[in-house]
Amino acid sequence: MIAFVFPGQGSQKVGMGRALADALPSARRIFEEADDALGWKLSTLCFEGPESELARTAITQPAILATSIAALTAARELSGIEADVVAGHSLGEYSALVAAGALAFADAVRLVHLRGRFMQEAVPEGVGAMAAIVGLDARVVADTCREALGSPPKDGGAEGPASDNSDEVCSAANDNGAGQVVIAGHAAAVERATVLAKQKGAKLVKALSVSAPFHCALMRPAAERLVVELEKVTISPLRVPVVTNVEAEPNRDAARVKELLVRQVTAPVRWEESVKRLAAMGVARAIELGPGKVLSGLIKRIAPSVKLANVEDPAQAAALGGPNG
Repeated sequence: MIAFVFPGQGSQKVGMGRALADALPSARRIFEEADDALGWKLSTLCFEGPESELARTAITQPAILATSIAALTAARELSGIEADVVAGHSLGEYSALVAAGALAFADAVRLVHLRGRFMQEAVPEGVGAMAAIVGLDARVVADTCREALGSPPKDGGAEGPASDNSDEVCSAANDNGAGQVVIAGHAAAVERATVLAKQKGAKLVKALSVSAPFHCALMRPAAERLVVELEKVTISPLRVPVVTNVEAEPNRDAARVKELLVRQVTAPVRWEESVKRLAAMGVARAIELGPGKVLSGLIKRIAPSVKLANVEDPAQAAALGGPNG
């Protein structure tokens, strides 16, 4: 089995997608369609920057999606390759839904642009924070977040809500696998959690330079606004299943897509479980479509038996080797 996987925010870079657009009219049309859908030149920001603009959440998200779908278009055109299942990290789930035929590309571009804006506006600057913790089990990190909020660890270490006497938020946002967990919430609570994580033996604790605390309860206002926008789009039948961030299970039910996308805004990205689920389904080859190799690096550590490839330029697309690899 072949899986297509799609990256999320953080993989952006100036110049992404340009080689694809220069070489292939079909890829160039993807960027033109994105420009038309948004009413401004997303393509120019992808190809030329500036980096400061490309890093803005409301621009980053459609930029990565457009580049990923241009890479998908190139892979299909030059290699005839197709996936049996798809998945994406955070905003990459929208790219996966486009690949599965559930979302029209123009709708997806508009949605992730608004999603990025809503997420940016959900929390005032400086109120929230995110940090990466490396070297601790995900359950230990969940306990650490609870301790940072004044709650004792839960029996068995399973993730649970903050204590009733705390109005702060601190929880796991991304379980990326191989001992790498990103936490998010109120800045003070995240800072306390990082101190505790160091005391518990974390190999690395790093504050992330992000514009908002994604995938935590502070994003609820963004989720509520996204509901309204999702009502305006049509979800078509899925040609292949999407392993979702929220459940780490394959979904092929078009009627559940909107609900899962809304829940995704506040729920953690269960990437390690998603990759293990792909492997359990029989995926032997995963192809990362879009800028960078972040997901490939994570998959290599989580499921080392899965063969990996990346596509962000025409040569890589042509080198995939045809439908059977």
